[in-house]
Amino acid sequence: MSQTASANVAAHLPKMARLQPEIPAIFIPQGRDAQQQTLYAKYTFAELDQESDRMAAALEATGVKRGVRTVLMVPPGFEFFALTFALFKIGAVPVLVDPGMGVKNLKTCLAEAQPEVFIGIPKAHLARLLLGWGKPTVKTLLTVGKRFWGGSTLDKILSRIPKDQQYQTAQTSDDETAAILFTSGSTGVPKGAVYSHGNFSAQVEMLRQVYDIRPGEIDLPTFPLFALFAPALGMTSVVPEMDFTRPADVDPVKIIAAIEKFQITTMFGSPALINKVGRYGEKNNIQLTSLKRAISAGAPVPAGVLQRFTTMLSDGAQVFTPYGATEALPVCSIGSAEILSETRHATDRGKGVCVGKPVPNIQLEIIAISDAPIGAWDDGLKLGIGEIGEIVVKGPQVTQSYFNREESTALGKIADRENPGFYHRMGDLGYRDDQGRVWFCGRKAHRVVSTETTYFTIPCEAIFNTHPDVFRTALVGVGELGNQRPVLCIELEQGADTSRLEKIHQELIVIGAGHEVTRQIKTFLFHPEFPVDIRHNAKIFREKLAVWAEEKLS
Repeated sequence: MSQTASANVAAHLPKMARLQPEIPAIFIPQGRDAQQQTLYAKYTFAELDQESDRMAAALEATGVKRGVRTVLMVPPGFEFFALTFALFKIGAVPVLVDPGMGVKNLKTCLAEAQPEVFIGIPKAHLARLLLGWGKPTVKTLLTVGKRFWGGSTLDKILSRIPKDQQYQTAQTSDDETAAILFTSGSTGVPKGAVYSHGNFSAQVEMLRQVYDIRPGEIDLPTFPLFALFAPALGMTSVVPEMDFTRPADVDPVKIIAAIEKFQITTMFGSPALINKVGRYGEKNNIQLTSLKRAISAGAPVPAGVLQRFTTMLSDGAQVFTPYGATEALPVCSIGSAEILSETRHATDRGKGVCVGKPVPNIQLEIIAISDAPIGAWDDGLKLGIGEIGEIVVKGPQVTQSYFNREESTALGKIADRENPGFYHRMGDLGYRDDQGRVWFCGRKAHRVVSTETTYFTIPCEAIFNTHPDVFRTALVGVGELGNQRPVLCIELEQGADTSRLEKIHQELIVIGAGHEVTRQIKTFLFHPEFPVDIRHNAKIFREKLAVWAEEKLS
């Protein structure tokens, strides 16, 4: 098997292949049997490591070299895992984008990434041809499946490589670029965060440490990026039956069946997925006794969603909600036990959402709100306990730049000249309490600034979300920043009595009047279904709602 490298994130795989060679690394759905039970293909850690060695050798023979940016558009499955680790072993730079981010955004992202290699399924190559993705820079084409218009196929290049081919993992440094991961674009065009091998290794270590994840556990990752952490952590990964671009539409029966069949110990799910599975579980009195933990991120998870899901768990098991971003994860973490017993009550009173204490080795500060670049760190930027400002973080899992986005890098990073490195500006607002916990108050870009005051989305919305007929709300501003009119958009619970809209409207006015932070919100609009992000189906596109609200009011 391949030799380990000091900083290369791929080194985790051969290490696990030596420690537990015959333990399954991945189970992949492979259709159904006569009884309509899902069939799975199994690959051990030794097999995954060996096959990624073969793929690394095959890719290198076709011109994929160290440092070469390589678009990978392959759905989660064996090839996705093996190819990603193969690219890391070479020292190539995978470019990972969400296919659901939209045609226009995809073209922009791939143009910015300037890839030389494009690896994808036939459907991805068809889109590449029709839409001109990466046309000026891509030199090497590889299809996973039947060849589609140019280049070669994965099967063909592998046919030239011996089954027992070994590959020596590149000895990369901590600061060498490992991958380019694009943000979801929930507050603008997606940006490519430059991940180093040190960033990835720090993430693996933090997830292991914060959640006490151990080799031999069994993982159900419902988000492709989290799927890559499982082999590195020594966990068996069970790929779920779902459309990864539509987690809100997941079939809870399939998710629960996989948890029960494989005795899953840990799972990652967006708030939308956790909500869907939790509602089904509550209705059908499901108990998921094997789960030690569920991890949910991508947007704040409402306490009601946590409450429903935790009723399915055994004593001591929790839903953890790590706080972070594509550029920095994890930053903080908190469990459902603390949320449901304590912090949810402050959230309902407009205090924001508690995201817990910073994880080890992360330096977190709150600075004064500003939309301008900050050239250099100064301790005078810091705010005191209880003061709402922008959250900034520095640490080994924090990325230091965006690829080909100098302006975004200047806006998003603060150089620390005293202690070399960079603070990342999260673009999120929040404050610290006297226990050292961080409270999230919404995106900086979403704050509503009127002539009298500044409204922060999360604290205001949480107050109105306490209404039993309300699924969620979104505060938007109509008009120019500094002279905005606060407007509350409301999405009702499924099955809510729409003949009561006027009554609900009056009840929301009363709720708002009972709190200082919402007293001046007088405009309420009911919306059939909020637009949300593709990646998690949970981040509300408040920019789109603001346009809709302005049209409605005019």
